[in-house]
Amino acid sequence: MVMLRRNLKHIARNPVSVFNAVLMPVVVMLMFVYMLGDAFSVGVDYVDYATPGLLLLAVCYGLGSVAVAVNSDMTKGIINRFKVMDVPRSAVLTGHVVASVLTNLIAIAAIIGVAFLLGFSPSASFLDWLGVIGLVVLLGVAAGWLTVALGLAAKSPETAGMGSVPLVMLPFFSSAIVPADKMGPGLREFAEYQPFTPIIETLRGLLNGAPAAGDVIPALGWCVGIALVGYLWASSTFMKRA
Repeated sequence: MVMLRRNLKHIARNPVSVFNAVLMPVVVMLMFVYMLGDAFSVGVDYVDYATPGLLLLAVCYGLGSVAVAVNSDMTKGIINRFKVMDVPRSAVLTGHVVASVLTNLIAIAAIIGVAFLLGFSPSASFLDWLGVIGLVVLLGVAAGWLTVALGLAAKSPETAGMGSVPLVMLPFFSSAIVPADKMGPGLREFAEYQPFTPIIETLRGLLNGAPAAGDVIPALGWCVGIALVGYLWASSTFMKRA
């Protein structure tokens, strides 16, 4: 709780991180749905199609500041101060991950609110909404641990910030903005088999009230796998560098 409070204070005092984590996903939604939505033909109202992918984008946009914060703790000697105090080593990293997830939830709430203002009309039941929240939290935990690992592995805060860029760009090469089958050869296959596409399709199915097991199982598998890899990588790197 102490580490979580510390990280949340740092986020609140950094306007750039607040903009990237919360406001930037809203700007992207307005750009794609309000400005460009009529240019896409997806068979349904574009806001209904795009919202699940933009929920995932909202999780990814705040990751850069997490990587930078973790790396700054490591490179500026803060970790060495914690080592001489009665602080569990796991609390330092877990505090960053939990702060990231809470920030994600704020961004998700903002995205859903703006989506409803733009005409979003989901068919999800109460249990479907619980599934959406659960999957978003699981994705946030997975992305958080992977980002913490990237931040620990980087040599400087600048490098750490750049290391998270692929996670921000990857959703654009999925079914978040347009269906994968409308993409060109090569890119279509990449979009179909990359990790974020089944997660987006699961969110889309839940919000439509008809989740498909063919998407749910791969989505959960990717989230758990990424979380496990990120946790083990982060723990190993932290023990070596701390």
